Amino acid sequence: MKNITVTVDNETYRRARMKAAERDSSVSAMVREYLKDLANTETEFERLKRKEAAIRSTITGFSASDRLSREEVHERNR
Repeated sequence: MKNITVTVDNETYRRARMKAAERDSSVSAMVREYLKDLANTETEFERLKRKEAAIRSTITGFSASDRLSREEVHERNR
């Protein structure tokens, strides 16, 4: 487990202590929970990857063999 140091002004710390006391907790425990929640949220990359997988799973009936051959693509009308 790692320790971190956070500096806040006196008023912020006083209000955080009051909120922690209301929740029968400590400022450290509240910060720890906040950081856990932050770390567990889905990143933009993960969200896009999940969305791409969902979209790809809906695609049916596609086959690369349906494409024109190289010769057919470059064939010119004579």
